[in-house]
Amino acid sequence: MGYDRRDFLIQSTLLTVGVTAMPITTMGLMKQPLRFGLASDSHYADRAPKGTRFYRGSLDKMQEFVNVMHKESVDFVMHLGDFKDENIKQNAKDTLRYLQQIETLYSSFKGPRYHCIGNHDVDSITKQEFLAHISNTGIAKDKSYYAFDQQGYHMVVLDPNYDSQGKDHFYAEGADWQDTNIPNAQINWLIEDLKRTNKPTFIFCHHPLFDFFRDGQKYHINNYKELQQIFEDSKKVIAVFQGHVHEERIQTINGIHYITQQGMVDYEGIENNSFSLVNITPHTIQITGFKRARNSELHY
Repeated sequence: MGYDRRDFLIQSTLLTVGVTAMPITTMGLMKQPLRFGLASDSHYADRAPKGTRFYRGSLDKMQEFVNVMHKESVDFVMHLGDFKDENIKQNAKDTLRYLQQIETLYSSFKGPRYHCIGNHDVDSITKQEFLAHISNTGIAKDKSYYAFDQQGYHMVVLDPNYDSQGKDHFYAEGADWQDTNIPNAQINWLIEDLKRTNKPTFIFCHHPLFDFFRDGQKYHINNYKELQQIFEDSKKVIAVFQGHVHEERIQTINGIHYITQQGMVDYEGIENNSFSLVNITPHTIQITGFKRARNSELHY
């Protein structure tokens, strides 16, 4: 049977958000639509399910994501982090094997592809080990935060996996997953990067860059308000895409949309997959959700 998008949208609902956005001084530079695939929190590992997380099923779900994005001919794909997980033994050798398996599927996408780093990506392996075993198109292997241009737009990928002293998180050494920060060196890089570009900009980050508490636990980045101010001052940032929380939420702050995504790993079976296709046109962000993911239309 051929691909039919309606098969994927049967469980979706439509959410429309309209706001009066801040003026984006570079809107006139947008010449053509931008379309990209967005996935998050696949948490692949060869381990038994725990709660809602069916770790082994993420291989089939990732393959479906890649297949659909090929058929949709998107300009690139982005994974928002927690790409892989670990087994209960927290064995680094096994963890690297899980990473290589899911990266092999993800890298079968025949186009540009990118990763954000999540907290589970630096559990029993270091950030440097994670980066050494993945590939971001056109980006140096040692870069955990970076930027690139596509179709007249600017994309910025941030890495908040640092403690309050600016040290890389490594959970095998006891890092606190609620102590996440964008350190000064990365903030300075971001400010200069936004100064250099004249293009409308989208931000990608694993952890939320807006206030997000749930069940007494903190999911957002400690210095998110500082980042919000940098985005607003630039007058170039349109939206921020985030994972980590395994739920969909849209919050609009001073004209900038902050959008979180469902986790791919949750619930059993390919019928419970979750990923999105994002279509950017002048003044509109159209998000087509597949399987458990919702449709949204945002204006700026």
